[in-house]
Amino acid sequence: MTAPVLSRSDKGRIWWQIVLVLGLGLGQSAIYAIVSLIDYATRPGGLAGQTTTLNPTQSARQYIDLTYQLLDIAFSLAPVVLAGYFVWSSARPHLGRLGVVRPRASDPLWALGLALVIGAGGIGVYVLARQLGFAVGVDASGLAPYWWTVPVLLLSALRSGLQEELVVLGFLYDRLGSLGWNRWAIILTAALVRGSYHLYQGWGGFAGNLVMGLIFGWLYTRVKRVLPFVVAHFLIDAVVFVGYAWAATTFPSLFGVSGH
Repeated sequence: MTAPVLSRSDKGRIWWQIVLVLGLGLGQSAIYAIVSLIDYATRPGGLAGQTTTLNPTQSARQYIDLTYQLLDIAFSLAPVVLAGYFVWSSARPHLGRLGVVRPRASDPLWALGLALVIGAGGIGVYVLARQLGFAVGVDASGLAPYWWTVPVLLLSALRSGLQEELVVLGFLYDRLGSLGWNRWAIILTAALVRGSYHLYQGWGGFAGNLVMGLIFGWLYTRVKRVLPFVVAHFLIDAVVFVGYAWAATTFPSLFGVSGH
């Protein structure tokens, strides 16, 4: 089936949709990440001598901190809602263009397999990059050990899965496809976007997420279902966020920061 020819105004509207969704979320993060990379690389000690915290404490007062954490998670999902609004269809599945379709029985196995492969590979890339001095030390959880810390870290992992996969895979693939981009141009562009907003972790974070984006992208163009990727991303981040304290204490030289 031949894709409809879009007018100049229709193409302009799609580009503005992309700019708005990325500008309010991951694109904004990419700009800050690039500035952070420049900042870290030009400090004494270079990238290897710096650290970054993924889930920082925002207040010394327990319940004010909890409030900040929940607000941050909620508002960071606003671009996902906007993306859904732009591609909403009156026919079912309403968010089919985002890859949100009826789950299949094989989806959990897909997600687990992806999480194991990408998670193990990501750790390997991070460790190598740290040894070569191309990555900053990553503290995956700067939160104090309150009763709500683990639930909030799990919510943060879910937020990352929803935000990144629904926007980078679902939305960006649909919008660029509507503009007539070919498959591999979309896969590469989306992978570069994914890597760019991880540059605050150094070149290791960029490389690991670029590879993740290429693998996820190639598979997504074949299955057209985003749920396995959301779940896989959630599992990876959940293990990293919740298991960080143990890993940093056990292997402090690899993480470059002190365990909690």
